[in-house]
This record gives sequence, C-alpha cells and structure tokens, in this order.
Amino acid sequence: MRLILIWICNALALLAVAYLLPGVRVDGLESALFAALVLGLINTLIRPLLILLTLPVTVLSLGLFVLVINGLLFWFAGSVLRGFEVSGFWVGLMGALLYSILSSLFSLFIPKRTISQPPQSGPITIDHDKL
Repeated sequence: MRLILIWICNALALLAVAYLLPGVRVDGLESALFAALVLGLINTLIRPLLILLTLPVTVLSLGLFVLVINGLLFWFAGSVLRGFEVSGFWVGLMGALLYSILSSLFSLFIPKRTISQPPQSGPITIDHDKL
C-alpha cells in the first residue's frame, strides 16, 4: 500500500513540475502516473548502471556529474513517453532537481511502515539429550 502512495505522490510531483517549469508538459493525471512509473523504473534499472560506467567522471567532478545523469534520464523519459514532454537538456536538469525535491517533500506525508514485534515468550530451552 505504501508503494502505491509513493507512486501517487511522485505523479503529483510530476504534475507540479509541469505546472512550475515552462518546458515540461504533462497531459493529465493518467500520463503523470505512467511517467512516474517509467521514471521510477529508469531510476531503478538504468541510473545505477550509468553511474557505475561514469564513475571516474563522477569522482573527478565531486559527484556533480550525477546531476547531469539525472537530467539526461529525465529528458530521455520525456522524449520516449506520450503525454510527457521535456523541451531540452537544461529543462530536464531543472525538472529532475525540482521533481526530486517535490517527491521527497510529498513522501514526508506518507506514514512510515512499522515492524510489529513478535509475541514475547519464555526463554528458549534446548534439550541436549535429544540432540
């Protein structure tokens, strides 16, 4: 259930980015939900591989190259999806930053999952005769 709420928050963040940034366009809630799903998959599957491949450049730039990767992936998602459009690299970079900030803020309102404690029982005893 928490995963679905995070997905919806990401879609709302994407709609907010489209509202705030002139170069980003999202056709509606359905397009935002689909784009948020694809962006999540891209960030889960492709982004770690790109970061690994560009590790020397990332280290030399003190980690700033990760922002370039994020902007490129945001721009890439805008170019392959219908209903989600990013007009260029710099808009993609700003959109990725704004999307990250807004989705983090929105996810603060989702309650954390609590792990229930197992029932308390007496001490565990081992019968050495049966071993």
